[in-house]
Amino acid sequence: MKTEGQKVIAKNSKASYNYFLSDFTECGIELVGTEIKALRVHGASLNDSYIIIRNNEAFILNMHIAPYDKGNIFNHDPLRTRKLLLHKKEILRLGQKVKEKQYTIVPTKVYLSHGKAKIEIALGKGKKLYDKRENEKARDDKRGIDKAIKAHNNM
Repeated sequence: MKTEGQKVIAKNSKASYNYFLSDFTECGIELVGTEIKALRVHGASLNDSYIIIRNNEAFILNMHIAPYDKGNIFNHDPLRTRKLLLHKKEILRLGQKVKEKQYTIVPTKVYLSHGKAKIEIALGKGKKLYDKRENEKARDDKRGIDKAIKAHNNM
């Protein structure tokens, strides 16, 4: 999926299922060694990753970037903690929402924008089980309607 110089590398599909997402923000990520090369060959996963704020700095934990296959002994650790590049005001605003309103900062996608690795993050409020059931029911109903329309058009 490309949009104006963007190449999406990985999406966090569980994020929209488990959280009500709001306040999307684009941020850079501090990469070392062969990590950017590994990202370019689609070696990333955002499953179970999350963002914490420590000492007025934002870090992403559990983001998996597969080791670069043509790398040598200086290859990177796949699950290392990586620093996110945000302005101080943005970090303070996100930290305040996490403390006061019990939000979670969730990465939603990783992409290359004009050759630079970027992460889209969002504030997430946890969904209850009944919210998830409502979403599944709406999705199933939409599938049924689409099937009926398609079957009617094929007659």
